[in-house]
Amino acid sequence: MKVIVDTSIWSLALRHIAPKTDVLVATLSELINESRVQMLGPIRQELLSGIKQESQFKQLRDYLHAFPDFAVNEVDFEEAAHYFNLCRNKGIQGSNTNFLICSIAVRHNMPIFTSDKDFELFSKIIPIKLLPIELSASH
Repeated sequence: MKVIVDTSIWSLALRHIAPKTDVLVATLSELINESRVQMLGPIRQELLSGIKQESQFKQLRDYLHAFPDFAVNEVDFEEAAHYFNLCRNKGIQGSNTNFLICSIAVRHNMPIFTSDKDFELFSKIIPIKLLPIELSASH
């Protein structure tokens, strides 16, 4: 099963932050080795945004080419807006990108691998599945 890897996990791995996040980085490595990573265009954009040095930008861009983007269509955007509204009506805020991730995850039955606590809040309102950290390292 493919897993949507959120920007928060990629960022930890790419910055080599440890030891607190070792299990997260190890899980990402495992997902990559098993060809289970699903990239989304908005996540790719977030990862590449804000890189100051052109050489680092090109290096990361080229590395990420190994992970093709999942096709997104109008239904995904419409459902993302619906999720945004549902959560906002319950007092939960989130970014358009995060709700798009949720929409794609639900429609295609893919879990989300993230360290962003907002997704835990979203999961109380919308039917997303989060990849359990403790279970993910044992595949």
